[in-house]
Amino acid sequence: MSTADLVRLLGLSAVWGSSFLFLRIAAPAFGPIPLILIRIGGAALCLTPFLLDRKVREGIRSNAGHLFVLGLFNSAIPFCLLAYAALSLEAGFASLLNATTPLFAALVGWAWMGQSLRASQVFGLLIGVCGVLILVWGKLSFKEGGLGWAIAAALLATVSYGIAVHYTKRYLGRVTATVATTGSLTGATLILLPLGLWYWPEVNPGWLPWLSAFALAAFCTALAYVIFFRIIATAGGTNASTVTFIVPGFAILWGAIFLDEVITPRIVAGMIVTLVGTAYTTGLIGFGKAKTQ
Repeated sequence: MSTADLVRLLGLSAVWGSSFLFLRIAAPAFGPIPLILIRIGGAALCLTPFLLDRKVREGIRSNAGHLFVLGLFNSAIPFCLLAYAALSLEAGFASLLNATTPLFAALVGWAWMGQSLRASQVFGLLIGVCGVLILVWGKLSFKEGGLGWAIAAALLATVSYGIAVHYTKRYLGRVTATVATTGSLTGATLILLPLGLWYWPEVNPGWLPWLSAFALAAFCTALAYVIFFRIIATAGGTNASTVTFIVPGFAILWGAIFLDEVITPRIVAGMIVTLVGTAYTTGLIGFGKAKTQ
C-alpha cells in the first residue's frame, strides 16, 4: 500500500469513526428515520454531478431494480438500525458491534451463497462471537431501560450489510462503483422518503443536530464512499477492508473526547477479541486451506 493510500485509509477511518459520534448527537433530536433520510438524501444530492455522465445514467437505468434492493440492505435498513441503536449505545460501543460485519458477511455467504469456510474462518467466527459476548455481557436486557433492543438493532444492521455484500457480488458484480453508490443511495432515499416525512420531528432540532446530520450526509456517506472506492481501485479490496479494524479506534477516541464516554477495560478487551476474530474471518491472518465444494 502506497503512502497516499495509507493516508486515505486513515482519513476514511477517522471519518467513518466520527459517524457514530454524529449519530449520538443527532438521533435523539430528529429520530432515527428522519435523520437517515437526511443522511442518505443529502449524500445522494452530493453525488448528483455523476449523473451528468451518460454512462452512469445508463448504468443506473439498466440496473434500477438491483440498485433499489442494494439501497435497502446497504443503506436504508442498516443506517436506520444504527441510528436507533445510537439512542442508547455509546459511540465506541456501537462501532465495535458494527465491526462484526465481516463475521456476519461470512455467515451470510455460507448460508446463502453456499461458500465454504476455511478452518481459520470458523475459528475466527468463534473468537468473534466471544468478543461480542464480552461486550454485551450483563447488558442484554430487553426490559424497560435495558440495552437489549439497541444491541440487537446494531447486530441486525451488520447482517444487512452482509446481505448487501453478497447481493452486490451476485447481481451487480460488473457495475461500476459510481453507478452502485449513486444508484443505491437514490433508491434508499426513495424508500425512506414517506416514512421520514411521516415521522419528521414537530420541534425543529437545534443547530448542532442539523450540523451533525449534514456531516453524516456529506462527509460520512458521500465523501467516505468516494474515498473507499478509490482505495479499492488503487490498493485492492483486501487493503481497503482493513478499515474495519481502524474505525472502532477512532469512534472510541471521538466518543471519549467529545462525549466524555469512558473507555473501560471491558471495551478494550472486547475490541481486541472481536477484531482478532474478524482478522481470521477476513483472511488477514489465518491457517489451513480452503475446502473444496
